[in-house]
Amino acid sequence: MTIVRKLLPTTVVGSYPAVRGKGLKSIINPFAGALETAVSDQINAGIDIISSGQIRGDMITSFTSQIPGIKNQTVSGPVLPSPKAITADDTRYALSRHPKVKAMLAGPSTISHALKIETPNYRNRDELVLDLAQVIASEASKLESLGITIFQIDEPILSTGIANMNTAYEAVNAITGVLRVPTCLHICGNIENVLDDVLKFPVDILDFEFSCNKDNLEAVSKKEIADKQIGFGAVDSSDTEIDSMETIVKRIEKGVDIFGPEKLLIDPDCGLRMHTREVAFAKLKNMVSATDKVRSEL
Repeated sequence: MTIVRKLLPTTVVGSYPAVRGKGLKSIINPFAGALETAVSDQINAGIDIISSGQIRGDMITSFTSQIPGIKNQTVSGPVLPSPKAITADDTRYALSRHPKVKAMLAGPSTISHALKIETPNYRNRDELVLDLAQVIASEASKLESLGITIFQIDEPILSTGIANMNTAYEAVNAITGVLRVPTCLHICGNIENVLDDVLKFPVDILDFEFSCNKDNLEAVSKKEIADKQIGFGAVDSSDTEIDSMETIVKRIEKGVDIFGPEKLLIDPDCGLRMHTREVAFAKLKNMVSATDKVRSEL
């Protein structure tokens, strides 16, 4: 699977600090400046596969607020695909600035556990997960038609052991089964206890935290990942300090030693929304410089 014609392509997991614009334009479209800044900063940092920055709020409410059957984080009726694309405008803008864009949405299991069910349409949360999968599959297909490079499903709930893994598998399969572009499953947190199940999921890329979670690296290094690629978290998203280039180089070199350079995409552990723009940009810039250094020595 060739995503970018270079070893160790760099990408992002998702969110970027939402820097509000100024002037009349920001009044008419409050998020326009934030979108432009997020995309420009990723390009200027040298990221190979950028995102729109997820600048419209948290990844769940910004999406569920526009899904029929959900209101104020409460499921009040049957959950159905939106007749219009929800996230296409921001993705379309990112594609207008850069040829390689990763689109991403919160996954159905994670979304379902953030919602309150107040309708007899669903006997349990698992039924809701499967309907949410159809919603996400519909949105993902619309994004694929725009020309995205990767579609990512964010499922942080899976590392907690709370979600039903069989239902989660079925839901992810319902999404990736309708797509032709490479697909990615991002799970933050410690994945050691669920790794055997996660490795079976029908996706092309598995994206985990490695820089701040040594247990993940040890656990995955012992497993056969077959034809899957690894989204290798090489920047600590939880630390407000800027990771030095030298530190990131050592992390990437360890990943290369374990998995081989052909298997890795280099990215931060998670989104960077909680940081200042200056810190987020510096983390990405150092990540790109470190990746360039490792790549030049291969």
